[in-house]
Amino acid sequence: MNFDLSDDQRDAAAGAREFFTGSVPLSAARGALDGDGAPAPGRKALADIGFLGITVPESAGGAGGSVLDLAVVAEQGGAVLAGPSLVTAARAAVLLEGAPDLAAQLADGSAAVAVLDGPPTGSAPSVDAADATLFLALDGDTLVAGEGEVVPGRPLDATRGLARVRLTSRRVLAEDAGALWARARRVGAVVMAAEDLGAADRAVLMGVEYARQREAFGRVIGSYQAVKHMLVDAWVGVDQLRSLVWWAAWAADSAPEELPLAAAAAKAYAAEVFERAAETVVQVHGGIGFTWEHDAQLYWRRAKTDRLLLGDAAEHLDAVARLAEAGALG
Repeated sequence: MNFDLSDDQRDAAAGAREFFTGSVPLSAARGALDGDGAPAPGRKALADIGFLGITVPESAGGAGGSVLDLAVVAEQGGAVLAGPSLVTAARAAVLLEGAPDLAAQLADGSAAVAVLDGPPTGSAPSVDAADATLFLALDGDTLVAGEGEVVPGRPLDATRGLARVRLTSRRVLAEDAGALWARARRVGAVVMAAEDLGAADRAVLMGVEYARQREAFGRVIGSYQAVKHMLVDAWVGVDQLRSLVWWAAWAADSAPEELPLAAAAAKAYAAEVFERAAETVVQVHGGIGFTWEHDAQLYWRRAKTDRLLLGDAAEHLDAVARLAEAGALG
């Protein structure tokens, strides 16, 4: 079986890389941290280029693409710490399968959608909720949508738009929606792992570029074995994570019975790989790496935040263990 990307997906990744590189300077992430403006490129730009609707059906105004199509784009967004997150678009597209009117608003950006984690009476901090106007939540086993009262926090990483929300209106979208909610969360975990893959890859490249330029004791620091080993270990993790992400995205599209294991494995390993990459780039840069002015700290902030979103590594590793014991690997 061929697990490589198709030519169309490689072209999509290249186009996404060009878009995100041209429209999302890392100064936007720092500005959001300072409270000066929203994360870039913003919902309208993502809707206009079609990224919010990649997995929305064509009948609802989307592209009708696959989760893998979305993941290769999300990887490029993660590399520049783009916001809002395509994780939200991925989860919402699954949840709105039975509400084409709202799916169309997601795709064209006319509704600023967020998916709440926790009860609708007062959610946990939820991704992209800070500037959202339409919220999706699970009330018992009932999927509901509505407006909400938003309480933004002061998160470690402002690009995630984290906020607590209490719903103030309610439209029932589906009863007995527990399984649908679980699938949406798993798809969201896959796309977050893809964003973290892109961010980890960029962090390692930042470290490599600096190690090739910075000199100490008459030699570039990249010539020292200790520095080489740190960067190689981080790069190996990124390369392994890429395979996991592609498998998990493929499973979401083509092997739903494999998705629980694949999504949990990808999300757990993404937390480890991204954190190692972020800490490595800070360490390679030495005294300037942890300063407010340097970009390395932005990746460290994203890594520390993402490892706790949609379940931490311990939760997902526990899921992998339980699924493996139940024969999911057999």
